[in-house]
Amino acid sequence: MRRAAIIVVAVAVSAALLSGCGGRRDNASTDSGGTVTCEVSQEARVGIATGNATGVYFALGNAYAEQLAAATDGKVKATAAETGASVQNIQQLVAGTYQVAFSLADTAADAVLGTGSFDGRKQPVQALSRIYTNYTHVIVREGAGINAVADLRGKRVSTGSPKSGTEVIANRLLAAAGLNPDTDIAAQRLDLTKTVDGMKDGSIDAMVWSGGLPTPGVTDLFTTARDRVRFLDIAGQLGEMRKVNPGYEQGVIPAAAYGLAADVPTIVVPNLLLVRDDLDANLACVLTRTLFDRKPQLEQANPAAKGITRETARNTAPVNLHRGSEVALG
Repeated sequence: MRRAAIIVVAVAVSAALLSGCGGRRDNASTDSGGTVTCEVSQEARVGIATGNATGVYFALGNAYAEQLAAATDGKVKATAAETGASVQNIQQLVAGTYQVAFSLADTAADAVLGTGSFDGRKQPVQALSRIYTNYTHVIVREGAGINAVADLRGKRVSTGSPKSGTEVIANRLLAAAGLNPDTDIAAQRLDLTKTVDGMKDGSIDAMVWSGGLPTPGVTDLFTTARDRVRFLDIAGQLGEMRKVNPGYEQGVIPAAAYGLAADVPTIVVPNLLLVRDDLDANLACVLTRTLFDRKPQLEQANPAAKGITRETARNTAPVNLHRGSEVALG
């Protein structure tokens, strides 16, 4: 009797543990390979890896989570989490911590090719869709003597959160200007909130940020410290950066984005919404369909969502589009 009771308790505990630990893993179930109906037959819990709390990833990630629940009558229960962004997001996506991840396209390309931060380790990720474009913001303090990227030598520069797409871009930008990111600057690896605070109080000379337009944290900076900071034109580094990754393109931060006196030439890179390559295809289809069906609501959360279009959705190479997304996009 006692042995039987012990066995029953052990089985119950094991089941509870599997249920508790599998809340997220159940949602990342292996794709069966069957026909995609674009319907979820049972409740699915989805964790969304976003980025810094004052960035566009976080704003859109939370709005996306709300719309997934609304679009599926609560069958898909999604939660957005603040993270360090692209590199970390992909690592935790592959580990099963999250089921969906925002990422810069250059970092995602590094992941599937096994280059850059993923040197020699190709990651099993695919894309739900290309989304909006990220703009590289390089902002400097007035009076810091910085008129070009090369002038950042010896300066206190925030290169973004550790393991973020911003950090990847910042280091490549510095290298393109002939600087060693490890030795030629006093790197401050800070999230956007702390970076903005440092720019305000003068403890940081310059910052690099890759984000959509407008990024709330940058809006705050130019609202409260407009006379003490300015944008830097970095377009001259594009050629060298494209040698590292062809995904970089020339772009412009419109003056209207932050109430500037003039447009700012810069370097841009698309964003992708990523999943593991073995995510259930029906769930992937629902995730992708909701992204476009609920686009107006996402635009209300942040105008950057206007850049999410069906015309560019499939442009995710070298990252493959998930088969569930292929069906959703028609």
